[in-house]
Amino acid sequence: MGFGGWVGKQARRLIAPRNDVFSVADPGLARIFQIGPPNFSGVDVGETTAMSLSAVYRAVALIAGTIGTLPLRTLRDNPATGQRERYQSVFDDPGGPYGPTPMSWKETITAHLLLHGNAYLRHIYGGAGQLVALEPIHPLSVTVELPRPGEDNWPLGNKWFRVSLLDNKQIRLDSNDLTHIMGLSLNGIVGMSCIEAARNGLGTALAGDRAAAKMFSTGALVSGMVTAEDDMDEAEATIVKASLDRSMNGWENAGTIPVINRKLKFQQWSMSATDAQFLESRAFQVEEIARWFGVPPHLLMQTDKQTSWGTGVEEQNLGLARFNLNGWTTRIEQPLSRLLPGPRWVEFDFAGLERPTPEDEINLLIAQVNAGLLTVDEARAIRNLPPLPPKPETAAEPAVSPEPEVVPA
Repeated sequence: MGFGGWVGKQARRLIAPRNDVFSVADPGLARIFQIGPPNFSGVDVGETTAMSLSAVYRAVALIAGTIGTLPLRTLRDNPATGQRERYQSVFDDPGGPYGPTPMSWKETITAHLLLHGNAYLRHIYGGAGQLVALEPIHPLSVTVELPRPGEDNWPLGNKWFRVSLLDNKQIRLDSNDLTHIMGLSLNGIVGMSCIEAARNGLGTALAGDRAAAKMFSTGALVSGMVTAEDDMDEAEATIVKASLDRSMNGWENAGTIPVINRKLKFQQWSMSATDAQFLESRAFQVEEIARWFGVPPHLLMQTDKQTSWGTGVEEQNLGLARFNLNGWTTRIEQPLSRLLPGPRWVEFDFAGLERPTPEDEINLLIAQVNAGLLTVDEARAIRNLPPLPPKPETAAEPAVSPEPEVVPA
């Protein structure tokens, strides 16, 4: 299908929209037909352009990379022993033998959630019908639809997913073949895209980047300007302007003194980027992005306003796990747990992330051993130490039989 046919098909869908479609896969098409909130900066905001901002890249890489390093456990409470037990499952290596590694798999679906508000996992089954892997699918390749009345899965309330493949083919999957992980949602069907919600703030930041690049590429980097004392016609003014441009514009002429064969007057340049609050606005954009993603500014290398060093920063780092990471991991855990036979579930292990300092941890372990909550060997295992060697057995002393009592005849 050519571009004209594709546009015509999309236009027909917009003229006579179907009630069961709840997302538009192509953000460029949404902007052409003015679907969604406007972008006041006039800069296209998408996945690639948003990630070109250093603060956005750092925030997404920080959250997704941290969650990617957390172990994903499959657990079950054994009613016979009353103990919580670990089991091997597909989530030990959810990407399969030829897919992404476990860390990359968790990092990818978290990045999809952070940027697009949705993550989609296609089920891969083995020869015996067992689930062997879950393949991440880019959110822009999936359109969510409600089932039509009369379809087989209508009573169950499952959703349908129209997936665009790399070979320009489309397949339609239901919830038995694709798992949908949602971010914050207003309709319970699809999650909200952070790129769409923050498009004005991100567009302003992108416009600031472009303005800075334009200033350094074609801006005048001298400390003043010159004006002619004599009248010049248009042709002479054009020649003088071209000569000044060659002598003044660009980084290669920074700090040089332009020489012009005219009677000119030098005037001090009075406006700077600081006077126009350009640098302050760009610093505020980092704080704005940190607010959108819920990351403390100091983790985005914004430390000029950071006054709560020491214990304050440590508390902020712990708050990141409690108030930010925990929400994203719970969104991932619950849909994945539905794929396991009950009563099993999957759970991210935050023990390594919430680990205290070595001094505090040792004091805590000593208190737990003294209280009888842990054995010495269990405490040593937490510190990655081998168990204590068994004590050498001492030779038992021979029992001394009592002397017989002499009874007089």
